[in-house]
Amino acid sequence: MNGDLSPELVNVYLGTRWLGRTLHFFPVVASTNEVLYELALAGAPAGSMVLADFQTAGKGRLGRRWEAPAGSSLLFSLLFRPGWPAAQAAWLTMMAGLATAEAVAGLTGVVVGLKWPNDVMIHTADGWRKVGGLLLAGDVTGERVELALMGIGLNVNMLAAELPAEVATPATSLRLASGQPVARAALLGRLLGRLERLYEAAERGESPRPGWEARLITRHQPVRVTQGGQTLEGVAVGTDEWGQLLVRDGLGVLHTIPAGDVTLRGDG
Repeated sequence: MNGDLSPELVNVYLGTRWLGRTLHFFPVVASTNEVLYELALAGAPAGSMVLADFQTAGKGRLGRRWEAPAGSSLLFSLLFRPGWPAAQAAWLTMMAGLATAEAVAGLTGVVVGLKWPNDVMIHTADGWRKVGGLLLAGDVTGERVELALMGIGLNVNMLAAELPAEVATPATSLRLASGQPVARAALLGRLLGRLERLYEAAERGESPRPGWEARLITRHQPVRVTQGGQTLEGVAVGTDEWGQLLVRDGLGVLHTIPAGDVTLRGDG
């Protein structure tokens, strides 16, 4: 479906007031986050978006590569200039995850969850499979987030043979999960509309945490957390107001996890 994504089509489906309205579209780009960062340093306004049909050097968390054939995925980055306290930057990940999950579920009807901290998951006959991820980067000045980039990547119309084989979390695509091709511009329009509303609510002080936490498939589950070479096993009892994972170990001690890799025990 190489013809389902273009600036013209995006504008047809875009119902936002400011988010994504300054659009930079590239058929091929190394990394949408890297391009957007350069634009941000040059003065690009909040809400600017870099959208690509193909990335040659896309990255996920911890420097992992994000690989997707041309025309198969939704790959974009959004610019925010929130001026929030540094700890509140985690709200951006919450909002992006929640908006993505709601947009995917609304358009395709599949069951969507989120694996802490930033994986978008779909429930299939084989269990939970990863369909996308989020990558937050930014600049903090005087303990304030002056500039934030949110990169989002979704496997939309990838076929089974195109999915990455050697990954820690089994992958799928929206096409495979829903049984039909998905229009990327329509999905993007839904996602941006929901994200704009969540961001504006956050500006009024409304936390996205309740809706985001309700989507977490890790909540109340036995987990294994790998962080800085250390491993912790316990039950994920929830998150705090800044999105840090709360894990209670076998001795009853509650641990606060700001970042790390999480595996549902029993999933490998």
